[in-house]
Amino acid sequence: MVMDAARAVAMPSLSPATVAARPSSRCLHKVAAMATQKPTSGTRRGTTVYFPVGEPGPRQTTSGKAAPPPVKLLTNVEKLRLLTKAEKAGLLSAAERAGLSLSAVERLGLLSKAEELEVLSAATDPGTPGALLGVALLLLAAGPAVVYLVPEEYPWEVAVQAVVALACVVGGSTAFAASSFVSKLQSSSS
Repeated sequence: MVMDAARAVAMPSLSPATVAARPSSRCLHKVAAMATQKPTSGTRRGTTVYFPVGEPGPRQTTSGKAAPPPVKLLTNVEKLRLLTKAEKAGLLSAAERAGLSLSAVERLGLLSKAEELEVLSAATDPGTPGALLGVALLLLAAGPAVVYLVPEEYPWEVAVQAVVALACVVGGSTAFAASSFVSKLQSSSS
């Protein structure tokens, strides 16, 4: 214990130049490499970089590239004027006539259910539009495949073909529209 304290007092300060002069220590070499990296944003004053309050420094992905900025969902809804468009199209009045008012949404717990299902985080995830497009293509291909593969010997088989084909077309079209919508919603920030 006394030996460690004496060694710590006798050790010179660790600057990037000092650490770089000791190539035998891998850990200290990594510290020197991190200390000499240049930040990608922020205000530089001399050798110190200041980042604005409330804004994190540059984010890095695992591949070392700068991560895309986070999607600001409500800001993008405002930029696209989605609520105004829904009002002009009469969607809000139609929803209220169907019994879906804000009090009904609250009573049914739809917002908490959407939070549990992570709908909002999926809307901000950059991989969501691609996943929805993949689901759409899969469903749109499955409809004709079922019609082709299911035999037509009995009336119930024809009914199965029709129901499955209709479900695949409606589901695929919905997934395709959702993919386009989420992609627009995410890209409106640029």
